[in-house]
Amino acid sequence: MKKTTVCRLCSACCPIEVEVNDGQLVNARRLTPFEKAIVCPKLANAKNIVYSKDRVLKPLLRENLSKEFREVSWQEALDFIANKVNKVKNSYGAQSIALLRGMAADWGTPWDYAVRLMSALGSPNALGNGSVCFVAREIAHTYTYGAITIPQPKDAKCIVIWGKNDRNTLPVMAEAIIHAKERGAKLIVIDPVKTFFAEIADLWLRIKPAHDGALAMALSKVIVEEGLYDRDFVERYCEGFDALREVLSKFDLGELSEKTSIPVELIKDAARLYATVKPACIIDGNGIDMQTDVFQATRAVCILRALTGNIDIQGGDFIPQPIPLTNVQLREKVVDVPSVMLDYPHFEKFHPTWGLHGQSCLIDAIIEEKPYPVKFLFVQSGNPAVTMMDSGRVREALKRLDCLVMIDMFKNKTAEFAHVILPASSCFEKTQINRAYIRNCFIMLQQKVIEPLGESKEDIEIVFELAKALGVGDYFPWDTVEEALDFQLKPTGLTVKTLKENPQGIWYEKPRFKKYETEGLKTPSGKVEIFSQSLADTDHDPIPFLNGFHRDPISFSGKGDLKFIGISGERVNCYTHTQFRKIGELRKLDREPFIDINPKDAGKLNIHDGDLLKVSTPRGEVKMKARVSELVGEGVLRIAWGWGEESDQWNLNALTDDFERDPITCTPSGRSFYCKVEKVEEK
Repeated sequence: MKKTTVCRLCSACCPIEVEVNDGQLVNARRLTPFEKAIVCPKLANAKNIVYSKDRVLKPLLRENLSKEFREVSWQEALDFIANKVNKVKNSYGAQSIALLRGMAADWGTPWDYAVRLMSALGSPNALGNGSVCFVAREIAHTYTYGAITIPQPKDAKCIVIWGKNDRNTLPVMAEAIIHAKERGAKLIVIDPVKTFFAEIADLWLRIKPAHDGALAMALSKVIVEEGLYDRDFVERYCEGFDALREVLSKFDLGELSEKTSIPVELIKDAARLYATVKPACIIDGNGIDMQTDVFQATRAVCILRALTGNIDIQGGDFIPQPIPLTNVQLREKVVDVPSVMLDYPHFEKFHPTWGLHGQSCLIDAIIEEKPYPVKFLFVQSGNPAVTMMDSGRVREALKRLDCLVMIDMFKNKTAEFAHVILPASSCFEKTQINRAYIRNCFIMLQQKVIEPLGESKEDIEIVFELAKALGVGDYFPWDTVEEALDFQLKPTGLTVKTLKENPQGIWYEKPRFKKYETEGLKTPSGKVEIFSQSLADTDHDPIPFLNGFHRDPISFSGKGDLKFIGISGERVNCYTHTQFRKIGELRKLDREPFIDINPKDAGKLNIHDGDLLKVSTPRGEVKMKARVSELVGEGVLRIAWGWGEESDQWNLNALTDDFERDPITCTPSGRSFYCKVEKVEEK
């Protein structure tokens, strides 16, 4: 039997067709509208992931960290959790209970019910990882034109890829880019690494890591001073253009060229191409995330879209039309309780359902006990012991907790600090609505295609069980997950049954372009806010880099003999961050981590392929084999990402900093840092 659903092995949320025989998953394949389909190794190994011998299929419990885990019943695990929660509430207050969410369970309905649980308990501290992934860019888009745009490369004549490699992370977007390129679209790639798309680009701008804001301002300077901007759009739909022009006049293009390591003529060529070939879209990505100026750098990129009039046009950058679900998060119940993110009010409150995403603030609260101590932590579908910046500090924080409860399919490094592990089902074993299918006007159900294995449960069902055990079951009146989803779907007139009857999705409404002409934009002024009064009123730059560039955006600047720039490695498509590295067939595709070093640097240091290297920063060190490669430029080391799950000496975040942060989004620099490299001589 073949069934259609959504894959959530990564955040791409690809529509898939699954073959099921006798209740067992046999195989799965992506459904794509493009002829040249990209094969996903994770999906090809879905059966191996689902039926892995390493899955947690029963609740695991240990009274303290010196003991081994033992299998227990759900009731015993829930009773233990309830006892620990009540002790923390009685001693410190409900706000000292927190939930930290990774990306594995999705940010749609599963996130809604996790937040609702924390709100019902009286804690505002349900936190996600968005300060280092996506959400820190979303707030910048929102402050500029009211929502994060969705690029439309399939119909674009010019495509800018900025810090993203969708061939590994979002196959359907990659297929659309290739489709457009084959039909004559121009392609500009901005990336310090020679990616697949850099190889086929018309222009490749090999930017100095972490200097995206400077490049965006340089491109704007050329577009404005050469009169290449869309005068009609700017005059009618933008606020603050004259102020921007004044700011740009103070920058010297030669200095910006030197700062970004991109020749002046190449900056001019890119600006002219992007501004004159329409429609054009910008696909900005995680390469801009994890920087200490991510907010203003992303704002600067957003302004390029406005200057060229490419907002909300077909083939440009589309303003989404969200599906109107009922908000069930109950955040109004804790509106008067200060969160651990109280020092970042813009990021804390900018969106009705994103919630809190300053994960570094959680570590601060555990260690420094400010604004209050956090003593109990749920970790759902995440691995903070490896994935958060400055792993040593994170692990110190996890040790200080009175109790840590994991909700996951597998044990991971974070399990070393856990008292309970509740077994979560895979994406094939649960029904939910993913954020990818509610943020715009097309909705599709991720529906259960096989029953949960062992005693594992769906993420939403686990929340329901926890609510009952913790005495807040009245806030969860639904008997089933589908009944709860129907409640959320009520404003749409749709039901889970309707979505199941239309497994390949439903257009809730057709895309409407240039909505700003009749509806305005969802900003205070109703226009594109090049100048943001909201930022000005809170002593932040109302125009990106209004007063220049105040600090080196790369961590550890000026600290010791650190001559190289280390950057985090690519997200290879056979893994998702730290996940699935114990799946044998996937491990065969990518067996071990490497440090990529440019041939000229390797020659100077007498480094050859396979030599063991030690890279160090003031935070720690890693050891990996060298791979001599022109994928990286001189002076740059690309250090493999995600391998800290397998060995501490491979943990990239042993090197990263979590003290210097973006003043709006509290984002640390996990993407780039100054470091030292040494060849480890064989004994």
